Amino acid sequence: MNFFAQKKDGKINKMKAIKLIYLADRLHLRKYGRPIVGDIYWAMKLGPVGSRAKRVAELDTMPDDVFSYAKKYIKPSDNKKQSFTALKPVDTDLFSKTDLECLESVYKTFSDKDQFELAELSHQYPEWAKHARALKSGKKRVPMDYQDFFSDAEKGDPLFAQNKTDLNLARESFDELQEVSAFFA
Repeated sequence: MNFFAQKKDGKINKMKAIKLIYLADRLHLRKYGRPIVGDIYWAMKLGPVGSRAKRVAELDTMPDDVFSYAKKYIKPSDNKKQSFTALKPVDTDLFSKTDLECLESVYKTFSDKDQFELAELSHQYPEWAKHARALKSGKKRVPMDYQDFFSDAEKGDPLFAQNKTDLNLARESFDELQEVSAFFA
């Protein structure tokens, strides 16, 4: 969140930041086999929402250590918590080179769009689109599956259109990480 706020003159709309985080996670997953944040994503009316990212943006209901860390870097810019302000420079030591590459790529590609344009854009991607019917029928949110992020519906999309070989390698890496995580859980 702080990364995108810093890029946007120190202040950014909460929904826009949440969408940019989703897009960065999506890109990193498709290229390198792991998301950056590793959030739990929900398909909602206005597109994917990472539950942890939303809680951090609202400085709401999170473990004390996460809350105290988040408060060092961001604060709400208004009473309604619709935007927030960056308080400190980004701690780039938290990110890998590939994390930063994908964060930069997403910002460069999508920074000119507002939160509603990003929501509309996210409806094109298969991991959200498969839940559109359930959302239209009244469900508030539906859990998303990272495996669906590998579905290839991005014809001509310069950012997300990985070739099949690279995409399959990323998926295999992700599957292996999931197996290792399950083993140690």
